[in-house]
Amino acid sequence: MKVLRTPDDRFADLPDFPYPPHYQTVRDASGVDLRIGYIDEGPRDAAPVLLMHGEPSWSFLYRGIIAPLRGERRVVAPDLIGFGRSDKPSEQGDYTYERHVAWMSDWLTALDLKDITLFCQDWGGLIGLRLVAAFPERFARVIVANTGMPTGSGMSEGFETWLKMSQSIPVFPAGMIVNMGSLRELSPEEIAAYDAPYPDEGYKAGARVFPTLVPVTPEHASVAENKAAWAVLEAFDKPFLTAFSDGDAVTRGGEAAFKDRVPGARGQNHTIIKGGGHFLQEDRPAEIAALIDGFIRETAP
Repeated sequence: MKVLRTPDDRFADLPDFPYPPHYQTVRDASGVDLRIGYIDEGPRDAAPVLLMHGEPSWSFLYRGIIAPLRGERRVVAPDLIGFGRSDKPSEQGDYTYERHVAWMSDWLTALDLKDITLFCQDWGGLIGLRLVAAFPERFARVIVANTGMPTGSGMSEGFETWLKMSQSIPVFPAGMIVNMGSLRELSPEEIAAYDAPYPDEGYKAGARVFPTLVPVTPEHASVAENKAAWAVLEAFDKPFLTAFSDGDAVTRGGEAAFKDRVPGARGQNHTIIKGGGHFLQEDRPAEIAALIDGFIRETAP
């Protein structure tokens, strides 16, 4: 496994993102060490709020949510392997759904995070919910937004369009993809910040392959593992909130499965974030931060 590491100077002077990086090394099953970058802000003795991003973003996505929470909450936002400041294996075949889960499981246990409030979107949910299923005792509550945990039963028209586009375009424009998936127009500086992790196309193997790993057909890998994770979630009775947006064609309606199947979702004040695209963190960060803070207060023991 050849591993690339984005030079630090690519992350200089990012807009509204003054947070210093932290790093944790995990070892892949092949014996290769991989460095995971993450943001860790706020009081260390506070229960952590874990913010997990998806495709093709990184922890920069959460800058408007970290800021209002970090005064009272410990806010932890990792970059998935292949994204942000984290290491980037150079070949698409280096990435599998199960490897992503293993990498982030090792990161989570290395930091020994407990009493976690998880907010997850896109692949942050596909991986984050697998962490909940693997370590339910570490999580106090969960908020899911514009995500799912597929088990081979098909895909939305919006996702099918995205899948075809992601595999056919000669240059993978991460910043423009985030811009297209947001309802507001990102500034040139913000778009550049999403491109910052990728000095050239060789760094984008993880971002490029991610859409193909979503287990939307019975033949996909990880269908069995996701079904097993759903069995754990179907017994998860801690507070569980859905906060999907109203402007995402890829995941529209996906909240229904969580509301129907997760015991902790019953009786919660589920919401639809108005005026939010797929990347609702870009469109409604203050509203999301207030929602996270309010959910913690409402459900605290």
